[in-house]
Amino acid sequence: MGAGVTEPGTIDKTAIRDAATVIVLRNRSHEPSVLMGQRGANAAFMPNKFVFPGGAVDPEDSQVPFADPLSPICVSRLADGAPGDRATALAAAAIRELWEETGQILGRPGTWDAPPENWRDFAAHGHLPSAAPLQFVFRAITPPGRPRRFDARFFLLDADDLASDPDDFSAASDELAHLQWIALDKVRSFDLPFITEVVLAEVAARAADPRPPASIPFFRNNDEESLFLRLYGQPLPD
Repeated sequence: MGAGVTEPGTIDKTAIRDAATVIVLRNRSHEPSVLMGQRGANAAFMPNKFVFPGGAVDPEDSQVPFADPLSPICVSRLADGAPGDRATALAAAAIRELWEETGQILGRPGTWDAPPENWRDFAAHGHLPSAAPLQFVFRAITPPGRPRRFDARFFLLDADDLASDPDDFSAASDELAHLQWIALDKVRSFDLPFITEVVLAEVAARAADPRPPASIPFFRNNDEESLFLRLYGQPLPD
Protein backbone atom coordinates (compact mmCIF):
# COMPACT_ATOMS: atom_id res chain seq x y z
CA MET A 1 0.00 0.00 0.00
CA GLY A 2 2.94 2.31 0.49
CA ALA A 3 3.83 5.07 -1.92
CA GLY A 4 7.32 5.96 -3.04
CA VAL A 5 10.65 4.16 -3.03
CA THR A 6 13.08 4.16 -0.14
CA GLU A 7 16.65 3.05 0.39
CA PRO A 8 17.11 -0.29 2.19
CA GLY A 9 16.87 0.10 5.95
CA THR A 10 14.87 3.32 5.84
CA ILE A 11 11.18 4.10 6.37
CA ASP A 12 9.16 5.90 3.72
CA LYS A 13 7.30 8.50 5.80
CA THR A 14 4.75 9.00 3.01
CA ALA A 15 3.82 5.31 2.91
CA ILE A 16 0.50 4.17 4.33
CA ARG A 17 1.26 1.97 7.34
CA ASP A 18 -1.15 -0.46 8.97
CA ALA A 19 -2.12 0.72 12.44
CA ALA A 20 -4.41 -0.26 15.30
CA THR A 21 -6.23 1.94 17.81
CA VAL A 22 -8.05 0.89 20.98
CA ILE A 23 -11.17 2.57 22.38
CA VAL A 24 -11.54 1.34 25.96
CA LEU A 25 -15.10 1.93 27.15
CA ARG A 26 -15.90 2.00 30.87
CA ASN A 27 -19.30 1.85 32.56
CA ARG A 28 -20.93 1.45 29.17
CA SER A 29 -24.45 1.02 30.55
CA HIS A 30 -24.36 4.15 32.75
CA GLU A 31 -22.19 7.28 32.48
CA PRO A 32 -19.82 5.72 29.92
CA SER A 33 -16.27 7.05 29.60
CA VAL A 34 -13.29 6.39 27.33
CA LEU A 35 -9.55 6.19 28.01
CA MET A 36 -7.56 8.94 26.25
CA GLY A 37 -4.27 10.80 26.51
CA GLN A 38 -2.63 13.84 24.97
CA ARG A 39 0.10 13.65 22.33
CA GLY A 40 3.18 15.81 22.84
CA ALA A 41 3.58 19.27 21.37
CA ASN A 42 6.55 18.09 19.28
CA ALA A 43 4.90 14.96 17.91
CA ALA A 44 5.08 14.70 14.10
CA PHE A 45 1.54 13.29 13.93
CA MET A 46 -1.39 15.07 15.62
CA PRO A 47 0.59 17.17 18.13
CA ASN A 48 -1.27 18.28 21.29
CA LYS A 49 -4.37 16.28 20.35
CA PHE A 50 -6.22 14.00 22.76
CA VAL A 51 -6.30 10.53 21.23
CA PHE A 52 -6.97 6.89 21.96
CA PRO A 53 -3.95 4.62 22.52
CA GLY A 54 -2.70 3.14 19.28
CA GLY A 55 0.05 3.02 16.70
CA ALA A 56 1.61 1.29 13.73
CA VAL A 57 1.88 -2.47 13.34
CA ASP A 58 5.38 -3.84 13.96
CA PRO A 59 6.69 -6.86 11.99
CA GLU A 60 6.97 -8.85 15.24
CA ASP A 61 3.25 -8.45 15.94
CA SER A 62 2.46 -11.25 13.47
CA GLN A 63 4.50 -13.69 15.63
CA VAL A 64 2.57 -13.20 18.87
CA PRO A 65 0.76 -16.16 20.49
CA PHE A 66 -2.74 -15.41 21.77
CA ALA A 67 -4.43 -16.85 24.82
CA ASP A 68 -7.70 -16.24 22.94
CA PRO A 69 -8.03 -15.39 19.23
CA LEU A 70 -10.11 -12.68 17.59
CA SER A 71 -13.76 -13.51 16.99
CA PRO A 72 -14.54 -14.94 13.52
CA ILE A 73 -16.65 -11.89 12.63
CA CYS A 74 -13.73 -9.56 13.41
CA VAL A 75 -11.37 -11.64 11.30
CA SER A 76 -13.85 -11.65 8.43
CA ARG A 77 -14.36 -7.88 8.48
CA LEU A 78 -10.67 -7.08 8.90
CA ALA A 79 -10.03 -9.12 5.76
CA ASP A 80 -12.61 -7.13 3.77
CA GLY A 81 -10.48 -5.07 1.38
CA ALA A 82 -7.22 -6.14 3.01
CA PRO A 83 -4.91 -9.17 3.01
CA GLY A 84 -6.46 -11.99 5.00
CA ASP A 85 -3.37 -12.55 7.13
CA ARG A 86 -3.42 -9.01 8.55
CA ALA A 87 -5.98 -9.62 11.30
CA THR A 88 -3.60 -11.29 13.77
CA ALA A 89 -0.96 -8.57 13.51
CA LEU A 90 -3.56 -5.80 13.85
CA ALA A 91 -5.04 -7.34 17.01
CA ALA A 92 -1.57 -7.83 18.48
CA ALA A 93 -0.60 -4.24 17.68
CA ALA A 94 -3.75 -2.98 19.39
CA ILE A 95 -2.93 -4.90 22.58
CA ARG A 96 0.75 -3.93 22.50
CA GLU A 97 0.05 -0.22 21.95
CA LEU A 98 -2.54 -0.26 24.73
CA TRP A 99 0.07 -1.71 27.05
CA GLU A 100 2.89 0.61 25.98
CA GLU A 101 0.91 3.84 26.09
CA THR A 102 -1.33 3.22 29.11
CA GLY A 103 0.15 0.30 31.07
CA GLN A 104 -3.14 -1.58 30.74
CA ILE A 105 -3.05 -5.33 30.08
CA LEU A 106 -5.51 -7.15 27.84
CA GLY A 107 -4.58 -10.78 28.38
CA ARG A 108 -4.77 -13.92 30.46
CA PRO A 109 -2.10 -15.46 32.71
CA GLY A 110 0.38 -17.44 30.65
CA THR A 111 4.05 -17.86 29.81
CA TRP A 112 5.98 -17.16 26.62
CA ASP A 113 8.66 -19.37 25.08
CA ALA A 114 10.58 -16.51 23.44
CA PRO A 115 8.70 -13.20 23.23
CA PRO A 116 9.74 -10.75 20.49
CA GLU A 117 11.83 -7.86 21.80
CA ASN A 118 8.98 -5.34 21.65
CA TRP A 119 6.78 -7.71 23.68
CA ARG A 120 9.22 -8.57 26.47
CA ASP A 121 7.87 -6.07 28.99
CA PHE A 122 4.31 -7.31 28.41
CA ALA A 123 5.42 -10.95 28.73
CA ALA A 124 7.32 -10.17 31.93
CA HIS A 125 4.00 -9.46 33.64
CA GLY A 126 2.99 -13.10 33.14
CA HIS A 127 0.24 -12.66 30.58
CA LEU A 128 -0.46 -13.78 27.03
CA PRO A 129 -2.46 -11.31 24.93
CA SER A 130 -6.17 -12.06 24.55
CA ALA A 131 -7.77 -10.77 21.35
CA ALA A 132 -11.27 -12.18 21.96
CA PRO A 133 -12.63 -9.06 23.74
CA LEU A 134 -11.64 -6.75 20.85
CA GLN A 135 -14.49 -5.61 18.61
CA PHE A 136 -13.59 -4.10 15.23
CA VAL A 137 -15.73 -0.95 14.84
CA PHE A 138 -14.09 1.53 12.41
CA ARG A 139 -11.45 1.87 9.70
CA ALA A 140 -9.92 5.06 8.28
CA ILE A 141 -6.99 5.93 6.01
CA THR A 142 -5.20 9.20 6.70
CA PRO A 143 -5.79 11.67 3.82
CA PRO A 144 -2.91 12.56 1.46
CA GLY A 145 -0.63 15.44 2.39
CA ARG A 146 -0.14 14.51 6.05
CA PRO A 147 3.36 13.95 7.51
CA ARG A 148 2.34 10.38 8.44
CA ARG A 149 -0.32 8.21 6.82
CA PHE A 150 -1.98 5.20 8.41
CA ASP A 151 -4.59 2.62 7.51
CA ALA A 152 -6.03 2.56 11.02
CA ARG A 153 -8.39 -0.07 12.41
CA PHE A 154 -10.26 0.96 15.54
CA PHE A 155 -11.11 -1.70 18.13
CA LEU A 156 -13.65 -1.26 20.92
CA LEU A 157 -12.86 -2.87 24.27
CA ASP A 158 -14.87 -3.07 27.48
CA ALA A 159 -12.79 -1.98 30.48
CA ASP A 160 -14.16 -4.96 32.44
CA ASP A 161 -12.09 -7.23 30.18
CA LEU A 162 -8.78 -5.66 31.25
CA ALA A 163 -6.52 -7.82 33.42
CA SER A 164 -5.07 -4.71 35.08
CA ASP A 165 -6.36 -1.95 37.35
CA PRO A 166 -8.01 0.54 34.96
CA ASP A 167 -6.90 3.47 37.14
CA ASP A 168 -3.23 2.44 37.32
CA PHE A 169 -1.11 4.06 34.59
CA SER A 170 2.22 3.61 36.38
CA ALA A 171 3.58 1.23 33.70
CA ALA A 172 2.73 3.57 30.81
CA SER A 173 5.39 5.07 28.55
CA ASP A 174 5.62 8.85 28.22
CA GLU A 175 4.15 8.89 24.71
CA LEU A 176 0.75 10.07 25.97
CA ALA A 177 0.37 12.65 28.73
CA HIS A 178 -2.65 13.33 30.93
CA LEU A 179 -4.01 9.78 30.67
CA GLN A 180 -7.55 9.80 31.97
CA TRP A 181 -11.06 8.46 31.68
CA ILE A 182 -13.21 11.06 29.92
CA ALA A 183 -17.01 10.96 30.07
CA LEU A 184 -18.54 10.53 26.62
CA ASP A 185 -20.83 13.50 27.18
CA LYS A 186 -17.83 15.74 27.95
CA VAL A 187 -15.20 14.47 25.52
CA ARG A 188 -15.95 17.00 22.78
CA SER A 189 -14.66 19.79 25.01
CA PHE A 190 -11.15 18.37 24.50
CA ASP A 191 -8.87 19.07 21.52
CA LEU A 192 -9.63 16.07 19.30
CA PRO A 193 -8.60 15.07 15.77
CA PHE A 194 -11.49 15.13 13.30
CA ILE A 195 -11.48 11.36 12.78
CA THR A 196 -11.56 10.82 16.55
CA GLU A 197 -14.74 12.90 16.76
CA VAL A 198 -16.31 10.78 14.02
CA VAL A 199 -15.37 7.53 15.76
CA LEU A 200 -16.65 8.82 19.11
CA ALA A 201 -20.02 9.57 17.54
CA GLU A 202 -20.24 5.94 16.42
CA VAL A 203 -19.23 4.70 19.88
CA ALA A 204 -21.68 6.97 21.69
CA ALA A 205 -24.55 5.84 19.45
CA ARG A 206 -24.12 2.22 20.47
CA ALA A 207 -22.30 2.41 23.82
CA ALA A 208 -24.94 0.39 25.66
CA ASP A 209 -25.11 -2.34 22.99
CA PRO A 210 -22.31 -4.94 23.33
CA ARG A 211 -23.19 -6.71 20.07
CA PRO A 212 -20.97 -6.27 16.98
CA PRO A 213 -22.22 -3.50 14.65
CA ALA A 214 -24.13 -4.50 11.52
CA SER A 215 -21.26 -3.15 9.39
CA ILE A 216 -18.00 -1.24 9.80
CA PRO A 217 -17.64 2.39 8.60
CA PHE A 218 -14.58 2.85 6.37
CA PHE A 219 -13.18 6.25 5.34
CA ARG A 220 -10.94 5.42 2.38
CA ASN A 221 -8.74 8.31 1.32
CA ASN A 222 -6.31 8.03 -1.57
CA ASP A 223 -4.77 10.36 -4.12
CA GLU A 224 -7.78 10.10 -6.44
CA GLU A 225 -10.81 10.32 -4.16
CA SER A 226 -12.24 10.03 -0.67
CA LEU A 227 -15.00 7.48 -0.14
CA PHE A 228 -17.21 6.48 2.77
CA LEU A 229 -17.74 2.72 2.56
CA ARG A 230 -19.15 -0.07 4.69
CA LEU A 231 -17.36 -3.31 5.51
CA TYR A 232 -19.52 -6.38 6.00
CA GLY A 233 -16.92 -9.12 5.76
CA GLN A 234 -17.42 -12.51 4.22
CA PRO A 235 -20.33 -14.80 5.15
CA LEU A 236 -19.47 -16.86 8.20
CA PRO A 237 -19.72 -20.67 8.10
CA ASP A 238 -22.70 -22.20 9.88
